Parts: sequence; structure tokens; C-alpha cells
Amino acid sequence: MNPATPTTFWSFRYALEFISKRSSEPPLGLLTVAALLPAAWEKKLVDMNVTSLNDEDLSWADMVFLGGTSVQKQSFRKVLLRAKRAGVAVVAGGPLVTLEPGNFPEVDHLVLNEAEITLPRFLSDLAQGRPQKVYTSDQYPDLTSSPTPLWSLLDRKKYATMTVQYSRGCPFDCEFCNITTLNGRRPRTKSSGQFIGEIQTLYDGGWRGSVFIVDDNFIGNKGKLKSELLPALVSWSQEHGYPFTFTTEVSINAADDNELLSLMAHSGFDHLFVGIETVNSDSLEECGKRQNLKRNLIQSVRTFQRTGMTVSGGFIVGFDNDPPDIFDRQVAFIQESGIPTAMVGLLTVPTGTRLYDRMEKENRLVCSMSGNNMDGKLNFVPRMDPKILVEGYKSVLTRIYSAAAYYARVKLLLSEYRPILKRRLSIKWNEVGALFRSIWALGIRAPDRRYYWRLFALGLFRYPKAFGLAITMAIQGYHFSRVVDSVIA
Repeated sequence: MNPATPTTFWSFRYALEFISKRSSEPPLGLLTVAALLPAAWEKKLVDMNVTSLNDEDLSWADMVFLGGTSVQKQSFRKVLLRAKRAGVAVVAGGPLVTLEPGNFPEVDHLVLNEAEITLPRFLSDLAQGRPQKVYTSDQYPDLTSSPTPLWSLLDRKKYATMTVQYSRGCPFDCEFCNITTLNGRRPRTKSSGQFIGEIQTLYDGGWRGSVFIVDDNFIGNKGKLKSELLPALVSWSQEHGYPFTFTTEVSINAADDNELLSLMAHSGFDHLFVGIETVNSDSLEECGKRQNLKRNLIQSVRTFQRTGMTVSGGFIVGFDNDPPDIFDRQVAFIQESGIPTAMVGLLTVPTGTRLYDRMEKENRLVCSMSGNNMDGKLNFVPRMDPKILVEGYKSVLTRIYSAAAYYARVKLLLSEYRPILKRRLSIKWNEVGALFRSIWALGIRAPDRRYYWRLFALGLFRYPKAFGLAITMAIQGYHFSRVVDSVIA
């Protein structure tokens, strides 16, 4: 059971309407858990982002396996209580309950940490009629033991992209991030054959289009990536006519390795998420983001763009060392970078981080975080005046997501974007529909439609190979503006 995700920056809910999809991506964790369950069990996936949970679903089930992240907490609780009222046992796992196990006493069985280790223990005890309340481990599994996700449970037509995983863990240890608490600092990887086998399964199932490699830092083990996985992925993609475009998350030091970027581009990667966080060096030092120091951040972004990969950037305001002009500096950087998808959030304090431990010691915690990086709420006492910080944050969002500023970044991106691969033109019906819906919603009904038509003409006549990218950015901009309006209201 995958709880509903509220409308957030990353949900792309308003953009999905243009391409007739219900959710941006499927719940990979639950699909992996499903593959770990006994083959003889009858299984059903209820993803509340694409369908409703019915009473019939609960009456059908002998047991509910419930996952979730912090942003899904509200829906998670509702599903949990509903299952309990129906008399169905609940087994819960995933990041939310692993980091906050004491907050969900109604759960019958907590299978925490990584399922490849703890789930078999639960299943063994269950078979013997003596399942325990809590299963946990301080060990990290070898990912070569992780099964191919059970994608057969999905109605793939409802999703914009498919998800796979190559590695877990991150060599860095940013103060505000709980990834190392969950997955450790030593990156563990699947074998190249294992990973290629997974994407082959997606291909054989008929999927074509976007595939999100959900690793927290795809380049955590660069040596193995360059010598094993990426050469194999280049070969597979070439042999199959590049049926997938890949996107993933990397640290910005990926820009320092031309061989790595060339391999990624020739594999079919066309989009990266990068945690840039802040332009203030003292704040980067504060949070332990040393990989972002002593470099030209704009030039690093340009390197990605000129290798045929667009960039989404994560930005934060609210560090203890942020100066009064941080808001203007962040806006200036975002505009100069040509990053249309700039997720700017107030610093939040997640459970299971070094930041949480520090704030607790300094008696600065106020409440738990919502998991929504752009809810505009503080869960700690900042050094900056809270009112100034929140108003400054909202001013950043207002400025960068005005139509003029957003479309200016898209135009800059188009001027810097240099795709390496020469793909065959392939147009899908939902893309044709998205184009006509964008013309109606953004080119006719929108009050700022002149920006859309200028971009339309620029893409069509000056950057025709990137015309699809231009329209995609316009549609995503509509989603971002709707989200921002709700934050600053």
C-alpha cells in the first residue's frame, strides 16, 4: 500500500494533467518488497496516487504492507487506522517508520531498515506462527541480493516515468540529510548484469520513455560506474535504439569528470538533479557540503548543460551563517544558471540527521518536519529573525517563478543545451495532446501568454531539436507557479 502524496513541487501534479498521467513515478520500494514476498502469495498493489483504497481491497487482504516517506505521513496514518478498523494486520516499513518507529504504535509489525535483511526474518517468524513486533538491523545488505521489482503489479499507463535503483548510500555526510542514517556512507551497488536485467524487464514489458534511477548519489562509486555499469548501459541503449531517457541525482563534482559525463550522455541520460543548496561559502561549510566549495558553481552547471543534460537544482535558505543578502544572491544565481527547475526550500530539520542532533542539543527544535520542502514553515528556531527569513524566502519564490524570470531561465537553458545523442524523432499521442493542452492553457487562457508564445517561436525556429524540451519546461512552469502561489498565499 502506497499512501497518497500531497501536491508538492516534486509531485508535478498540475503538469501531469497535460500528459494524462496520474503520478510521476511508481513506489519502487514496495515493488521491491513485493518481489521479496513468497511467490505463492497473491499480491495487489494499491497506490493511492493513481487509484482509491476501497473497502473491498481491505476485505480481500490478509495483511497490508504499508510503506511511506515523511511527506506521506498524513495519508499513512489514515490508511493505518482504516486497516486497523477493518481488522487487517499491518506490516510497515520504509523511511518514515524507520526514522520514527515510536510514532506508530498501531502498526502490528515494524519491518525497519532495508528489507533485504529484515523482511526475511519477519517472514520466517510468520511462517512459524510467532511474528515479532519490531525487526531492525544495523547491517547494510549486499544489493546483489535485491530482486527485480515486481513491475507486473503496476498499471504502467498511469505513470510518467519508471524507477530503478543501482546503488544505496552516499560518501558525503551533509548535516541536514538523513540518507547516511538510512543507507550508510559506503555506496553499495547492484551488479551491472543485474541492473541491465532490470531495465531489460521494463523494456520487455513494453515501457518506452523516461526512467528515473533513484540513487541518492548515482556517482557514489565512480570507479565501478565508469568501468562496469555505464559501458554496459551504453551498449544496451545502442542495441535497443535508445528506448529510455535516464535521469538521476548526482553531487556537483560529477562535472569534474568529462569521461563520466560522456558515458552518461551516450547511455541516454538527459536530466540530473543536483543539490546546490547555497551560494554562501560559510553556509556550505556549516552544513558539511564541502564538495560544493572552491568551485565555480555556474560553470559546473554549464558543463552539465553542454553535455546534453538539463539540471534541476535544490536550494536552501535559513542556515545559521546566511547573511541578510542571501535572498538576492540566491535569486541572482538561479537566474544566471539557467536552471528552470529550482526547488528552493526553507532549511528544515529531519529526524535522523546530524542537524537534528545539534538543534536538539541547542534546544532549538520546534516540531517535526512535514516532509514538504516548500511548505514555507520552520520546524526550528533560526539565527535570522524568523519573520525576515520567511518573508525573504517567499520573495525568492515570487521572483524566480514570475513568468518573466522563469521563461528567461528556460531561454538561457536552450541556448546552452548541447545534446550529444542524435535521437530518432518519435512522437507519442500523449505528447501531441500535451502540446495542444499547453496551447489552450498557457497560450490562450493564461494572462501571461506572451511569454509562452515567445518561447514557442524560439523553440520552433531557433532550437527545433529542443522544441519538445521548451514545451515541457513551459508545462512544468505552470505546475511550479501553482505550487508557489499556494506557498506565498
